[in-house]
Amino acid sequence: MRENLHRFFRAARGAGVRVSPAESIDAMRAVSQVGFADRTILRDTILLTLAKTQDEKRALGDCFDLFFSQPEPQQDASEQDKQDDDSESGANPSADAHGDAEGGAESENIGSLAEMLLSQDRNALSAAIANASGAASLSDIRYFTQRGIFQTRILNAMGIERLRDDIDDLTTRNPALAERLQDALNGLRGTVRDTVSQALLLYGREETENLRNEILRNAPLARIEPRQVEQMRALIRRIARRLRERFSKPRKRQRRGHLDVRRTLRRNAAWGGVPFLTAWKRKHRDRPKIVALCDVSGSVARVSDFFLLLIHSLHEVVDDVRSFAFSGHLIEVSDILDSKSPEEAMKEIMSKVGFGSSDYGNSFADFENEWMGAITPQTTVIVLGDARSNNLDPRADILRRIGERSKRLVWLNPEGRMVWGFGDSEMPRYATFCSVVRQCGTAQQLERAVSDIVATYQ
Repeated sequence: MRENLHRFFRAARGAGVRVSPAESIDAMRAVSQVGFADRTILRDTILLTLAKTQDEKRALGDCFDLFFSQPEPQQDASEQDKQDDDSESGANPSADAHGDAEGGAESENIGSLAEMLLSQDRNALSAAIANASGAASLSDIRYFTQRGIFQTRILNAMGIERLRDDIDDLTTRNPALAERLQDALNGLRGTVRDTVSQALLLYGREETENLRNEILRNAPLARIEPRQVEQMRALIRRIARRLRERFSKPRKRQRRGHLDVRRTLRRNAAWGGVPFLTAWKRKHRDRPKIVALCDVSGSVARVSDFFLLLIHSLHEVVDDVRSFAFSGHLIEVSDILDSKSPEEAMKEIMSKVGFGSSDYGNSFADFENEWMGAITPQTTVIVLGDARSNNLDPRADILRRIGERSKRLVWLNPEGRMVWGFGDSEMPRYATFCSVVRQCGTAQQLERAVSDIVATYQ
């Protein structure tokens, strides 16, 4: 049963539950105390020892139910009808099948799998499928294209070659028995197919998720299909979580710096130089201060959701972030992003300034008139937009003053570089005053850009 638990932990990780080696050991110790007899107690024990959040609890519960529910051996329709007729006539199907297996089977000299199928022993069939699944290493399945391979492996491990020979031999000598075996074989194939499909859901989920995420990470944000929007949002959330984990902890670890030997010796002179009290060299680091200006006009409506979602994550990574959104005019949205969930915040922001006709010049003027004081020499200013101002005054002079006043001015553009400067694009003019200009048309490019910005403060 220990091997089953190891397979379950692997399936749980594929379902998105973080299970460390120490947690798996704790779970195995708890299971050894409660045992496997009561499935409800076993389920509660595993959930209590492994789940850290409500989402993990739901995912782990679904994974447990799927893992410990074995597909029932299927019975062919003709065989079921025969048994129903026998029941109505008062006959005992089990006894008939048992008699066939004992009398006819011995005389016909059929194999063990044929005897098992004729006797319709569900427990024996379930055990045989489980043993054959282990012999075929079914837990190694990762992709849906492998289903046929593992079905063949399991059936071979159960002895399907001998069963085919038995059916061929009986076709001429006992056609009725051969037909029953063929019907039972069809049911067995269905059961094995369900078993493999269940294993794919358990063990292939992680690889499928990774493959899908890799495709999404490199897919143009502006071309995401409606059915992929929620998947992309989930991917952006994972990117935000990685940013939090990467840039929150190192700052705490590096706060002490390096040991200051001279100050340490002076401080411990009274104890003969034994360093009871330590002194540390401190490297000055600017506190992260970010001002983000996000274009939410109609021309970038397909990607503005993802921009806002990532800006929302910056409020959790960096202490001092002020966020603004604009199309024809600019408003501050910091309070909305701080106080509401990402979905609610994006909906409210888009209802206030979203989907309009972009006017970069007027929006920059709004920022200069009301919020220019938010920029200091320690501030990184991020502009997220396509720089298309509908042939209106781009007010590049304001952007120049923003760049001179700030530590860095970073422009993230979702469009490809080949179209910068064509049509109403003012990107070449704006780029003159920017410290960094990057194309951010995919989630991967967006993650790298934001990661580099936050890393400058570490």
